[in-house]
Amino acid sequence: MSEINQGVGSRPAFWNNSKRYYDLKSFWRNRFGCKVYKLPIDAGFTCPNRDGHAATGGCIYCDGRGSKLRQAGLLPSVTEQIHKGMAYYTVHRQAGKFIAYFQTFTNTYGSLDQLKKLYDEALASPNVLGLSIGTRPDCVPAAVLDLLENYAKTHHIWLELGLQSIHDRTLTLLNRGHNRETFLDTVGRIQGRGILLCVHIIVGLPGETREDILETARILARLPIQGIKIHSLLALQGTVLGSLYESDAISMISKEEYVTTVCDILEILPPEMVIQRLTADGYKDIFLGPAWAVNKMDVLNNIDGKLKRRQTWQGIRYRNK
Repeated sequence: MSEINQGVGSRPAFWNNSKRYYDLKSFWRNRFGCKVYKLPIDAGFTCPNRDGHAATGGCIYCDGRGSKLRQAGLLPSVTEQIHKGMAYYTVHRQAGKFIAYFQTFTNTYGSLDQLKKLYDEALASPNVLGLSIGTRPDCVPAAVLDLLENYAKTHHIWLELGLQSIHDRTLTLLNRGHNRETFLDTVGRIQGRGILLCVHIIVGLPGETREDILETARILARLPIQGIKIHSLLALQGTVLGSLYESDAISMISKEEYVTTVCDILEILPPEMVIQRLTADGYKDIFLGPAWAVNKMDVLNNIDGKLKRRQTWQGIRYRNK
């Protein structure tokens, strides 16, 4: 691949890939020397944004059903879910090692004893290198961080915080139940513990301009964050957002605007930040829009193509101040 120097440095050699951004597979291959895959787990957690602790009804884009496993009935144990995932990725992806990904809802929202039991169970499985734990900025008390810090001494530990936007007006509109300051405080409390931090953001939120989105990215670029997940806003049946979309009260971002904005974001993120996701889709049975989001590979190919046409890459416009 041709690497163009636009006078702002060159594409980093440490990525050790042919991409124009530092993807998660490359990061893990560089660190562990083999293919590593996440094994999604639904451990039966709920969310304080649904049970009344922070709010009720959940975020306006969330349908509240949880994973397909939960929809099917009684959840298998963590061990059963891991072994099934291992069997698939070993055969179909030639995976060598795995990360147990506690994905569904808020996976630090429970008693310390409950969390330790579930995390210990996941780490007891062979070839599991560590954990990736999805949660919210307002559900990470000191005791949970102490627990994860202890795991991080011997395992690979990611904590994934759902932020979506740095702007309080947007967080209020989304019914997130937390604000910007809660997020910044949590990021600060994670520092120095050996825990890797990944932050989730959404592109195309109601009322946000491209500059609003880029402001979120600029702030994240200056924080001690090791990874990011980016995806478009999705309208799903049974959600407040879905109802707004069906009544034409809101419009969804176009593919071209999404691709352009993601490329803008990548350019201003630090080159060492791991890009864990660049797009997403929703459950097909309740998916409303935008239609282009269904084809994830097409979106990824368009992002790759635009970066190539720009002759640019992740971090080329990064500023740490």
